[in-house]
Amino acid sequence: MPILPFTPAHEDFRSRFQSFLEREVIPNADIWEAEHIVPRSAWGKMGQEGFLCPCVSTAYGGMGGDFLYSVICMEEMAKTNQNGFLALLHSDIVVPYIEAYGSEEQKKKYLPGCVSGDKITAVAMTEPDAGSDLASMTCTAEEKDGEVIVNGAKTFISNGINCDLVVLAAKNPEIENPHKAISLYLVEEGTPGFKKGNKLDKMGMHSQDTAELFFTNCRIPLDNRMGEKGAGFIMLMQKLQQERLVCSVWGLAIAEHMLAWTVDYCRRTQVSGTPLSRSQAVQFAFAEMATEIRMSRAFNEQLVMDHMAKKDVVMETSMAKYQTSDMANRVAGRCMDLIGSFAGDESCPLSRKWRDLRILSIFAGTNEIMKGIIAKSMKL
Repeated sequence: MPILPFTPAHEDFRSRFQSFLEREVIPNADIWEAEHIVPRSAWGKMGQEGFLCPCVSTAYGGMGGDFLYSVICMEEMAKTNQNGFLALLHSDIVVPYIEAYGSEEQKKKYLPGCVSGDKITAVAMTEPDAGSDLASMTCTAEEKDGEVIVNGAKTFISNGINCDLVVLAAKNPEIENPHKAISLYLVEEGTPGFKKGNKLDKMGMHSQDTAELFFTNCRIPLDNRMGEKGAGFIMLMQKLQQERLVCSVWGLAIAEHMLAWTVDYCRRTQVSGTPLSRSQAVQFAFAEMATEIRMSRAFNEQLVMDHMAKKDVVMETSMAKYQTSDMANRVAGRCMDLIGSFAGDESCPLSRKWRDLRILSIFAGTNEIMKGIIAKSMKL
């Protein structure tokens, strides 16, 4: 039985969001994939209709909703046959840093634009030689005379081309302990010394504008630091619980949509005059996938509730992120096997989802990192 307590207000929001997606996103999915970017106008429309940053307080232009509104957005976006419009990254991963750690002045300056879609955000952690190990980053931030001088490069930054505002993690070169050297800064597009690289040509998520970011003697006001100096590592760790839960909820929704599409296809497609769905081998495959998905949903929904109750579920969200991403990738491959040759055609939605899903076990911390966190939580 469903665990999440969706109210009539939630369901009205879902209905309105479905209508928005049918009108503004689904008809454009193939165009965005071909152009390898989602136009800024789409972000503006989504913000204008109230579907960006639904959890932001009304004091900063948001609707002040709970995390269930974000879950609805993830679930419905998963049905659009494109995964490049990363509103969930903006709304539920980057903007929460500003909400939680930004000063009142920073919140007033930036959050209304994040809600309206006028300001698109990105978070810059990953570097060419520092992926899941944040402590090994080399991008530096020297604070002097009321300014911060940033030097270094970041890579695989989602929303990297469209972004107007970057939450940047950088290290004070004078502090040896890497866990006490990292701070978080807000860097605006157009700041001298901040340059965006070209869009990266990825295997999947083609409409997602992933890029390298370069900082060369980039000077920002000291007021653009979020929180205390050297507190960045702790801030990142505190927000990774939600980031990994977002990945898990999103991956689960994609897996559910893939299975539903494949079941419908096998019901409509006949081999030797008999629907594919009547084959026992196909039925058993569906039964196995449906069982895995249903079990994942029960675990994910309980985690959503625990997270909303502000419980410490770092170990459990690490479990969910690793298990759900692995499961979704298995479902994608299994569904393609059942479809057969058509699954290799670009007109088949499964081929796109299969490509898009592969990164899920890598970003937000690889699944090997997730297993390490779980083992540490077990005091092994």
